[in-house]
Amino acid sequence: MPRQTPQPSTPAPTTALRQRLAELRGPAVPPHPLDARALAALAANPGCERRALLDGAGVDKAALAAALGSPSAFGQSQFAFVRGNAFEAKVKADGGTELLRLWCERTGCEPPAADDLSLPELSAAGPEGRAARTALALREATAAGGWSLLNHPMLALEVAGSPAYLEPDAVVVQPDGRWTVVEIKSFPMIDDSADAAKVGAAARQAAVYVLALQRVAERLPGAEVNHSVLLVCPKDFSNLPTASLVDVRKQLSVTRRQLARLTRVEDIAAALPDGTTFDLERPADELTAAVESVDAAYAPDCLAACELAFHCRERARAAGAVQALGRGVRGELGGLTTIGAVLAAAESDADAPTGSPAGRPAGETDPTVAALRRAAALRAEALEAAACR
Repeated sequence: MPRQTPQPSTPAPTTALRQRLAELRGPAVPPHPLDARALAALAANPGCERRALLDGAGVDKAALAAALGSPSAFGQSQFAFVRGNAFEAKVKADGGTELLRLWCERTGCEPPAADDLSLPELSAAGPEGRAARTALALREATAAGGWSLLNHPMLALEVAGSPAYLEPDAVVVQPDGRWTVVEIKSFPMIDDSADAAKVGAAARQAAVYVLALQRVAERLPGAEVNHSVLLVCPKDFSNLPTASLVDVRKQLSVTRRQLARLTRVEDIAAALPDGTTFDLERPADELTAAVESVDAAYAPDCLAACELAFHCRERARAAGAVQALGRGVRGELGGLTTIGAVLAAAESDADAPTGSPAGRPAGETDPTVAALRRAAALRAEALEAAACR
């Protein structure tokens, strides 16, 4: 595997930006910490300025959604949490030998003997101490040139000037100096394949860990981070673990680009009206106006990833925005951005050419409008035929 080129670090925000972000969340409010799930959700919807600004400022979106009158049910159920913990304990039993067996089975290497596997102690005071202890363990394991398994290491990644502390399930260090992120999920892998949406979400989350791990590897000669992660899931309908290698280079690129964009949230903040704040002590109408002053890119997928999704959905429906129907529908409709405009185009005179919202020359019918007219005509024919039977 070729050695990776170190990625340039994103610039640290200025003092003025940090003060502006503090004003946005409330001067006395500490920044809400970001985790891997939140960073992965950012990468999944990079066009949402609202989420970028709120996460960059460290606003507690769950508390904000409750203050707006649209509390979120976002989160993992207690049953799923317990089941996931039980499965992870099974995968890591016997000192990680089962996990290493799965890794070697997928990569074709010889599994190490139990005595040849190092299990570093990573406990320390606070997330900063744990992140420092993890970096030291990675350095020692790479220098030793043996097998090592880091259980729940702590990684630090700077996001908009504030450290985000991330905790992958495990990291495998190989004798050749390669580091691999292990992601353990409780959804099933049936016939060596799993639900594509769940795998995609896991890949985006793992890409955040890979990015943070790369920041550590850049400072260690001979270290290399694998761009494929080991995804471990229950096999078929049993509780037996199976694994698959998932290439996260695409997700890694999107995540890196989105996090770099977060360091420039001053561009979004500068466009806000004077006095805008998301301080939860402000009245609900002021909070609503502040939130609405930042553009959102709502899609039904947000319901599974963002605490403000119910608020944004309500606003999108009230405005008749086609994005409430999904990104696929939004993309097909081109410049027609509201349901009213779509219905008007479909019901317009089929003999009258219609210019597109993008400025199509007069007299030329927009292909989207033509398709809508055709669909409306076919529907009318089908209803007429059904009424005659």
